[in-house]
Amino acid sequence: MAEDYYQRLGVSRKASDDEVKKAYRKLAKKFHPDVNPGNKQAEEKFKHIGEAFDVLGDAKKRKLYDEFGDDAAKLGWDEKKAEQYRQYKSPRAGQSRSSGGMPFNFDFGGQAGGAEGFDFESILGEMFNAQGRGRRRSAMPGADVSARLPLELDEAVKGGERSFTLSNGKRLTVKIPPGVATGSKIRLQGQGEPGEHGGPPGDLFLEVEVAAHPMVRREGDDLYMDLPVTVREAMLGADVRVPTFFGSGTITLRPGTQSGTKVRLKGKGAPSLTGGAPGDMYLVVQVRLPEEADAALKKAAEALDAGYKHDVRSGLKL
Repeated sequence: MAEDYYQRLGVSRKASDDEVKKAYRKLAKKFHPDVNPGNKQAEEKFKHIGEAFDVLGDAKKRKLYDEFGDDAAKLGWDEKKAEQYRQYKSPRAGQSRSSGGMPFNFDFGGQAGGAEGFDFESILGEMFNAQGRGRRRSAMPGADVSARLPLELDEAVKGGERSFTLSNGKRLTVKIPPGVATGSKIRLQGQGEPGEHGGPPGDLFLEVEVAAHPMVRREGDDLYMDLPVTVREAMLGADVRVPTFFGSGTITLRPGTQSGTKVRLKGKGAPSLTGGAPGDMYLVVQVRLPEEADAALKKAAEALDAGYKHDVRSGLKL
């Protein structure tokens, strides 16, 4: 049996919104493609986690999912369509009536397991086809469709707009919420398959795929970038100006800063999709030596040895 969305996040159906968010963030950091480069299993796991949070992290979708299971997606998470579904599921829908009703019996429960167990589209199609000739066929909503939306990291972090053309030649513009990540979904209402017999069209779901950035990597809502500094800046300390996706910022290096030290720029990471505080940007210090060294620099390098109180490799043990 396939995992439901609660099982994917490892939470119970009674989990609070905060518990759902915490579970998602923990798993997203663990399986993020940037943390597991080239790991297809982790990439697939990350995608499944995102799908689950897209539903359970939205109060409206979660309510419909709890009621209808996977069939809620076929309804486009639309409450009007859900109400029609409830009517078909009502006890009266299973009664055979001689006039104006269903001409045969249906059991929406039993072995099918209620809303989560049967093929909604095929059942409804059978109903409509069996209502007899000469009667106006009921309106059927169009199917939802999905498509990829490739983004650069700066687009995903800052948000914005993206225009694209559908296979039918129709051109659309989508608003990208700040903070989306690989696996996030953006819904364009009414841009799916057309409905039948006057029914409403389905929706278009765009699944975000964020390309790797040459200098910045993302972990959850936090961003990381290596920061080259000179020997003087590392030894004596300095104020260093650094670029971010939201303009430049300044960090202060303390005297004696070592390579690998992380310096934080608070709030300069990705915005939170759940309305929380934005992530931070971490600059990872990388001390760089001069490209060329004349006699004076070589002599200065010799003098630096006097500053080491211990063997720098004394901790290397295998």
